[in-house]
Amino acid sequence: MTKIVLIGASGFVGSAILNEALNRDIQVTAVVRNPENIKISSPNLKIVKADVSSADTVGAFAKGVDAVISAYNPGWTNPNIYEETLKTYPAILEGVKKAGVKRLLIVGGAGTLFVAPGLRVVDSGGIPQEIMGGVKSLGEFYLNTLMDEKDIDWVFLSPAGSLESGECTGNYRLGKDDLIVNDKGESKISVQDYAKAMVDELKMPVHHKERFTIGY
Repeated sequence: MTKIVLIGASGFVGSAILNEALNRDIQVTAVVRNPENIKISSPNLKIVKADVSSADTVGAFAKGVDAVISAYNPGWTNPNIYEETLKTYPAILEGVKKAGVKRLLIVGGAGTLFVAPGLRVVDSGGIPQEIMGGVKSLGEFYLNTLMDEKDIDWVFLSPAGSLESGECTGNYRLGKDDLIVNDKGESKISVQDYAKAMVDELKMPVHHKERFTIGY
């Protein structure tokens, strides 16, 4: 049985990944700030309360698993989201490496995707200012840290521009660095289909030390 650690398992994306993983008979250690926010139970689920800003803490709970999936987000309304993201994600990366885990899958953002040659979403003027701190920090971690990371097999899955609750259709497209849009010019994906693509990548790795993206 595949064993994983899922960081941020009670959040919007994390909870969708948690459900998908448990439905596919994966043993999950869910690492969260607030365990009471996880409302489901399963013999394959263990819940751990932990501060993932410490590499040593991450290294301790990640030992012995096949992969770590991180859906970490300090909270979109957190006024320190920019600083906390740039402090915590390197600690998660270092902790996973300390644990000897060979694979790290990260819930990425759409900000660093290209909407036109040389123009990234984050610079296109289409992102509301109130979430810019979170978008910029995750993008900077990807561009400045992950892209230089050679010691672990990482992936960074960027969603479409709009990530909302919906259905798991299994009918979507995958890409690499360009925002995926439909024939109406919309960039959308359900969080359920996003979770399916993430767990598919966990179970049958296709991408290695790279970003990929998803959309309808």
